[in-house]
Amino acid sequence: MKKIDIACIIDDDPIFVFGAKKIMQYADFCTAFMIFHNGEEALNNLKSIIKAGERLPDIILLDLNMPIMDGWQFLDEFTKIKTERKITIYIITSSVDPTDVEKAKEYDNVNNYLVKPITLDTLQQLLHDGGNN
Repeated sequence: MKKIDIACIIDDDPIFVFGAKKIMQYADFCTAFMIFHNGEEALNNLKSIIKAGERLPDIILLDLNMPIMDGWQFLDEFTKIKTERKITIYIITSSVDPTDVEKAKEYDNVNNYLVKPITLDTLQQLLHDGGNN
């Protein structure tokens, strides 16, 4: 299993973000973090990073229910952006709605739909999956 270089968390819940970062640090999951509190903030920053030719995250952990721009709106806009490297997106949400699970399958760049909370076992599985990309 290889370590992720940059993990991006897009979530408006500070408790989830804090917990996810702590678990990632404990698991030695990644070298660095990008944290955004809504889809619009993430989209604008990631566009700037792409334009500047800087390093993009290897994975994005995306919440669905956020203010300003939710996860679905982010996905719709982000999938229109051309990038040289594939970014693996995991939807990590509290929604157990079967229509959300089915909708997530419509996006080619969404690797999996995971229900909060995130656990050490979940992260280890993501590392294992990410090492195969």
